[in-house]
Amino acid sequence: MKNIEKQYEFAKEQYAELGVDTDQALKTLQQIPISIHCWQGDDVGGYEKPDAVLGAGGTLVTGNFRGKARTIKELRADIEKMLSLVPGRNRLNLHANYGEFGGKLVDRNEIETSHFQGWADWASQQGIMLDFNCTLFSHPKVDSGFTISDKNKEIREFWIEHIKRCRLISDYFGRKLGQSCVHNIWIPDGSKDLTVDRLKHRELLADSLDRIFEVKYDKKYMRDSLESKLFGIASESYVVGSHEFYMGYSVKNHHMICLDMGHYHPTESVADKISSMLLFLPEIMLHISRGVRWDSDHVAILNDDIRYLFEEIVRANGLNRVNIGLDFFDASINRIGAWVTGTRAAQKALLIALLEPIKLLRQYEDNVQYAERLALLEEAKSMPWSAVWNYYCHSSSVPSGINLIDEIRKYEREVIDNR
Repeated sequence: MKNIEKQYEFAKEQYAELGVDTDQALKTLQQIPISIHCWQGDDVGGYEKPDAVLGAGGTLVTGNFRGKARTIKELRADIEKMLSLVPGRNRLNLHANYGEFGGKLVDRNEIETSHFQGWADWASQQGIMLDFNCTLFSHPKVDSGFTISDKNKEIREFWIEHIKRCRLISDYFGRKLGQSCVHNIWIPDGSKDLTVDRLKHRELLADSLDRIFEVKYDKKYMRDSLESKLFGIASESYVVGSHEFYMGYSVKNHHMICLDMGHYHPTESVADKISSMLLFLPEIMLHISRGVRWDSDHVAILNDDIRYLFEEIVRANGLNRVNIGLDFFDASINRIGAWVTGTRAAQKALLIALLEPIKLLRQYEDNVQYAERLALLEEAKSMPWSAVWNYYCHSSSVPSGINLIDEIRKYEREVIDNR
């Protein structure tokens, strides 16, 4: 432990030479929560019924690693273990199909706050906040490929009612826990092949959203987010809720837009969207993921994409207007390990961005010293940020380095393998 502190002091001196205060960077990092998704723990199955499995609606989880959480109690135990291995004060993001329904089939348009009281009580005990998502997949009324943009009025009405109830539950979470809950809307609506009547579906989507948002909630307790997508499973040729649709709708109606890193073209930079979005929207929601050739929701790692994203947020002074969430699921590996690795990767990327010598870089840029700017950007890559990260983990009483692997293996042997 003394080595960690010595390495930190050395790193602190090096960063100070570039005008960076590492203590302040860690203080800021501690204040920025990551909204960690519950569905990595059970492969997006949920608990609507005993044999719940992922079904229709543009989502797919691959793999079958042993020891998946079979009940909400087991899922909460896994979440608690995961939270013990990541530093900072974080949040948990729930989907509507994770309610406690008492073994009864409660359809999506009938869910109530009572079905989520257990989650609110548990979150209060854990000292964390909850975010929420309506669940528009794994249901017979998604079989057409459309939900709130379906030309069938009955289908639309069913899903409109579901989302209305989810917004109410989100407000309940916010009031119960004393912080604002972000409710995110993602729909799978689209078509596998060529679609002629694109406009009609988008007109219906806009009308449905207008009706959903007729009820106004205090943003102190609940805020709305809309998530776009380029394409998905069974919607390769047409997605109703495209980036352009939600960008226009959100700007017009002052809603938050959710940028999922896997929902754009593989060569498209999500980082470059941040500064434009912040000019026209009050807030942004992020879903951190790793697409491999397509939106495959791989576990987030510390790659260039995620580093560029967080660098741009910090450079744009957007930390108080950008909500950071995760959205990946991999059932081919230890699920706790996936959660922890992805969450810590996001935190590392944020720390690296906070340690960037931005004042000196801007000075070079303003003075048209572009060679100096480029050289400093390169030097910053090899600065001892890992020493700062290890110190952060140490001061937060969570393992760092390979000790983390030992903790995951121990839980696997003692808990997961006994399921």
